[in-house]
Amino acid sequence: MTTRYFRRRWDDARSDQWSSWGPSWWLFETNAAGQVLRQLEVYEDGPALHYDDLNPKDRYGGRSTVACLWELEDWSEWEIDKESFEALWDA
Repeated sequence: MTTRYFRRRWDDARSDQWSSWGPSWWLFETNAAGQVLRQLEVYEDGPALHYDDLNPKDRYGGRSTVACLWELEDWSEWEIDKESFEALWDA
């Protein structure tokens, strides 16, 4: 299985009661088919939200359920290495 890692910035704030958290960085670990295995959302003025098999959702949101992360657009410019992902996941 080929695992890939991505980090992408979202400059728009959430459109819910947690919009005060501001912009965020989203990190994804995917399998070869593009399904999200782990997801991390890091907000400028809020928490870091972790989603995986043990915690697929919570009151703030949840792990992406898209069939393939890069199906609709090329994500290669946001690809990072495993070490970069793990450092932020474990922070």
